[in-house]
Amino acid sequence: MSDAFICDYVRTPIGRYGGALASVRTDDLAAMPLRALLTRNPGLDPAAIEEVWLGCANQAGEDNRNVARMALLLAGLPQTVPGVSVNRLCGSGLEAVAAAARAVRAGEMELAIAGGVESMTRAPFVIPKSAAPWGRATEIHDTTIGWRFVNPVMEAAHGIDSMPQTAQNLADEQGISRQDQDAFALRSQERTAQAQANGRLAAEILPVEVPLGRGKTQEVSADEHPRATSLADLARLKPITRPDGSITAGNASGVNDGAAALIVASRAAVERFSLTPRARIVGAASAGVAPRIMGIGPVPAIRQLCARTGIGLDGLGLIELNEAFAAQALAVLRGLGIADDDPRVNPNGGAIALGHPLGMSGARIAGSAALDLSRGAAGGQRYALATMCVGVGQGAAMLLEKV
Repeated sequence: MSDAFICDYVRTPIGRYGGALASVRTDDLAAMPLRALLTRNPGLDPAAIEEVWLGCANQAGEDNRNVARMALLLAGLPQTVPGVSVNRLCGSGLEAVAAAARAVRAGEMELAIAGGVESMTRAPFVIPKSAAPWGRATEIHDTTIGWRFVNPVMEAAHGIDSMPQTAQNLADEQGISRQDQDAFALRSQERTAQAQANGRLAAEILPVEVPLGRGKTQEVSADEHPRATSLADLARLKPITRPDGSITAGNASGVNDGAAALIVASRAAVERFSLTPRARIVGAASAGVAPRIMGIGPVPAIRQLCARTGIGLDGLGLIELNEAFAAQALAVLRGLGIADDDPRVNPNGGAIALGHPLGMSGARIAGSAALDLSRGAAGGQRYALATMCVGVGQGAAMLLEKV
């Protein structure tokens, strides 16, 4: 099969819920990194792009009508370039990169863009149609995150635990203490603060101009979600699942806005368009688990990927593990026999500090891993892993190799 390379990666800053990116439409947000990739790679012929894959978990508001196609047109790509939106909930962005890589490796195309977008701030409320003619009863659902329009058969068979409750389930079943969760969350914040201070995160961020009204704009150039904290500060936060629970806003990921995009190309396309390979996509895998403990999903996905590629955990120089919750991340690490504070894991912090725009996050961790490999930040090792849990009980994983 052909090799598939990540050749460039860029993302917007990650905004807080109702924060700096709140005024930016979701489709416009998705267009920003697409446009930037073309600017950053002047030798790339936009008409040669054979597909744009974008992950998006919501698709109920401005991200409807195939946000990938809408975004590529808004970004100025030719009308001849097709686009497809991918939905694996939290893993949508990673699935988009995997889909592009599979097409390139299979020889069906040579050049694609993959990424993801989510504006959780702008996720709409939705109202179902009445079940009876002229019915007056109705309900309304917030589409920001979680279940809606629940199938009672699904609820009876598998439950409809909220995302924080699934993390609490893992913490309870595996005996993961509040102290360990808060310590993990603090490490995420500290590593992100360091990556902000030394310019590592700036290397992947596209500053964006945000309209303020009356012709005024504001440049947003840094992630908005990270915050200074301490173990004492984290210990003071109240649990969010039950009074004696251990999941808090401090050891959970955020509700955020952002977009990311990557160029995925064959070796022939790399040479033809003068691209710079950052990493080779070795393979990807996904797996299913019980929805009520969805956070453990990366464990079987990683094991499947390692068995398929022949690369063990000890061969990894870098692990990007999306931090939906500290309890979830710790359950995965312990399930794989990896230390809680392994320096290979999220060296620039994870979603607890950076935030978690659902459809974007998988593209972010794949791009970040590729960038770190190309910068020699994997401790001399050749391989990096990007992995995440997925709502309704799944896990996804991708293996990258330094080039």
